[in-house]
Amino acid sequence: MTTLQERPGTAVLVIDVQNGVVAGAPVLDDVLANINTLIDRARSAGVPVVWVQHQDEDLVAGTESWEYVSELKRLDTEPLVAKSYPDSFEDTALESVLAEHGVGRLLVTGAQTDCCVRSTLHGALVRGYDAVLVADAHTTEDLTAHGAPTPEQVIAHTNLYWSAQSAPGREAGTVKTADVTF
Repeated sequence: MTTLQERPGTAVLVIDVQNGVVAGAPVLDDVLANINTLIDRARSAGVPVVWVQHQDEDLVAGTESWEYVSELKRLDTEPLVAKSYPDSFEDTALESVLAEHGVGRLLVTGAQTDCCVRSTLHGALVRGYDAVLVADAHTTEDLTAHGAPTPEQVIAHTNLYWSAQSAPGREAGTVKTADVTF
């Protein structure tokens, strides 16, 4: 398990499920339902839910596109980490928030699959965290006009790719929402 000593806890990480990030994303209703299921189960189990919110020149703080989607509700007691880079750890308070809660295992959800979600998974794993991708609780936009695979292919490939990840003393991989344990 995690190589971070004295951090037996788990947290659900909700990355960038913001209006301007997920507009037009495929299977969004299903992804939001799965994230809400995880959030509800985590809260009931006393497991921290940590929210990450991207801001940059395209997602300006305080604008509608920067806001989290209305279908997800953060409690005032739940940490909100502002970020400006794809990796949610890079130049943010995420590490200190997780340390404060004794977290060494992350259940990762959110958007965008091929950018911030994937970067954060790698960032977590190299920092000693167990990094588990919730396979049916992430999505991405359609970038086929730029030569990318379809969003469904990106999601499927990322699930396949992350299911084979490993590192000494750490857990990686994927899990479906229904199979998550705390």
